[in-house]
Parts: sequence; structure tokens; C-alpha cells
Amino acid sequence: MPEKNNDLVAPVRLTDRARHEIFDTLSANKIPDTYGLRVGLKGGGCSGTFLLGFDTRAQMDQEYLVDGIKVLIDRRHLMYVLGVVVDFEEGAYGRGFTVFLPDKVSF
Repeated sequence: MPEKNNDLVAPVRLTDRARHEIFDTLSANKIPDTYGLRVGLKGGGCSGTFLLGFDTRAQMDQEYLVDGIKVLIDRRHLMYVLGVVVDFEEGAYGRGFTVFLPDKVSF
């Protein structure tokens, strides 16, 4: 059974727009409660890209509750995603989620 860890209050941050879109997506697609928002890294630590999607818990996952949303992070990815911000943007070229690391990380 994957471990739940809420000692670290918010390893990632969600903007209000991202939180709203996540709740809307979960509801509109009738995604079960067993799913959470997976935040991770694909590829190497220095040249990797952020991974974002809905998934169920896996053996190496830590589970966090961030602003009412279940967030799943593989323990091996935690040091790479610590402090990232998930946002949702709309523009002339489309709309979607963005993941970025702000210049100054504060918790």
C-alpha cells in the first residue's frame, strides 16, 4: 500500500485557475476518487520534462492533499518537482496546463 505523507504540506503549488480546471476535468470526465493528479518528471533530472496527468497510486508514490486535490508524486521524482507551480493558461495558440519552477521557492 503506498504511503500517505502530509508532513510536507505542499510539495507543489496549484494556482486558482489550475485548481478550478482540475476539479472541472475530474467532474466532467467522471474520473473516480481513486485517481489523483500525478506530478513527475520524464527523462533525466537535468534535461527532463515535467509530467502531469491523472493516475492511480503506485507502490513508490507519496500522496499529498494540495488545496483539496489528491496529488501523487513518485518518491524518486520528489526532489525534482519540489516547489513547482501548476497553472492553467489560455491564449491565442490554445489552452492547457503549464508546470514551472518559480525563481524563488517559498513555502
